[in-house]
Amino acid sequence: MNRSPVPIVPKWHSPAEVAAILGYGLSKVKMKIATGELRSIKDGKYRRILPEWIDEYIQAQIDREEAA
Repeated sequence: MNRSPVPIVPKWHSPAEVAAILGYGLSKVKMKIATGELRSIKDGKYRRILPEWIDEYIQAQIDREEAA
């Protein structure tokens, strides 16, 4: 049997990964976390962001733009 490898989908992301996903710089992502615009949790000494929190942030940006 020839099986294709199953891709591993991350359950959460580092701020650097989120910066790459959003096309932002790392400092901008860290600022968004510090201001509470982008949710994150501490895992030991590291910050982690769930994929749905990225989606929520994007939707908030869209909603804000549409309200303007």
